[in-house]
Amino acid sequence: MKHLHTPMYFFLSSLSLSDMLVTSNIEPNMLQILWTEKGNITISNCILQFYIFGSLTATECLVLTVMSYDRYLAICNPLRYSSIMTLGHCRILIIISWTAGFIPTLPVAICLFKLQFCHLNTIDHFFCDLAPFLELSCSDISVVKLLAFTFSFLVTFFPFIFIIVSYASIVHAVFRIKSEKGRQKVFSTCSSHLAVVSLYYGTLFILYGVPSKKQSLNINKMLSLLYTIVTPLLNPIIYSLKNQEIGKAVGEIRKSLSKYNKQI
Repeated sequence: MKHLHTPMYFFLSSLSLSDMLVTSNIEPNMLQILWTEKGNITISNCILQFYIFGSLTATECLVLTVMSYDRYLAICNPLRYSSIMTLGHCRILIIISWTAGFIPTLPVAICLFKLQFCHLNTIDHFFCDLAPFLELSCSDISVVKLLAFTFSFLVTFFPFIFIIVSYASIVHAVFRIKSEKGRQKVFSTCSSHLAVVSLYYGTLFILYGVPSKKQSLNINKMLSLLYTIVTPLLNPIIYSLKNQEIGKAVGEIRKSLSKYNKQI
């Protein structure tokens, strides 16, 4: 499976890790709520769940941005791609993405620990998202809201603009390719990433970009379910669809398993 040891699959493995951590952070408590129709969580654990969720959300945005940069170099600057996207460079980009994803959410979490809460202690949601959690507080939450908006804007909006610029350059490069097969090959290498970006950012903007008063609580829950459970489930399917390299790797695994069974 040496053909999978490329920057694209290195970044994809990081994206998969982020998806697994998101579902591991939310699903156990969600399943408990669905099974028992009730679920208890302490304030500190609720804040911790939000911190992990918010940090992983920012990390996934940054990893998707790095992946768009990888596609941009591969298509728009192919002669220098191998010299730029070395293993060391890829590791640095991933370390920066994860570090930049977890640091900005920390001040928000610290501010949440300083809040006081009223007698209401029920969150009308299946996980500790920021908005329903803040509704239980008796304290002034303006500072927390400002911090959350500022940091979320920095780690989502600017990466999204970078992705748009990258794909604008890619589209421009594609139109300069005279061969139709060449254009189809370029689009096939970018279609999976573009589909994941559209699904991920589309849900993000609808969920957090539209004022909460204009969308019902049930719609908010459905979008959160799509964003936290369905999207991580679909990502491997989208990237594996019509991917010959992954198909070859699966074939090699099958051959190895068949040889192992014959030896037994």
